[in-house]
Amino acid sequence: MFRGVNPINLDAKGRMAIPARYRDKITEHCCGHLVATIDTEERCLLLYPLAEWEDIQEKIEALPSFNPAARRIQRLLIGHATDLNMDSNGRLLLPAPLREYAELDKEIVLLGQGNKFEIWSEARWMSTREEYLADVEGVAALPDELQNLSL
Repeated sequence: MFRGVNPINLDAKGRMAIPARYRDKITEHCCGHLVATIDTEERCLLLYPLAEWEDIQEKIEALPSFNPAARRIQRLLIGHATDLNMDSNGRLLLPAPLREYAELDKEIVLLGQGNKFEIWSEARWMSTREEYLADVEGVAALPDELQNLSL
């Protein structure tokens, strides 16, 4: 559903405009209701349509609360989950704590990931992308399912 790299500017209030090509899909899929949370591995945000997030939250809540790793994920992902509503101009207000976590300033990147978006600081995304492209060892360690994929 969501793919592509989209450079975007945050305004002074912390609002980002969803690119026009996604707005109708978001409106159809979730009436503009989205959920943002932190990524636990990278300093970026995850942005889900509400229905997608509800499925994920249900799975996270089902994890055993006495398992320290599961509890960590529950606290981080659900604890930071924030409901967002796309306004009539296609904008989302990203709350300050989420912007601070992902170190978002004026220039950001909206990265489509199929069922969700990632929101990155543009500088951090460019640096991370270069690391990924230079990681020859990581390519060799691909799972078998990807080793057999033909592009």
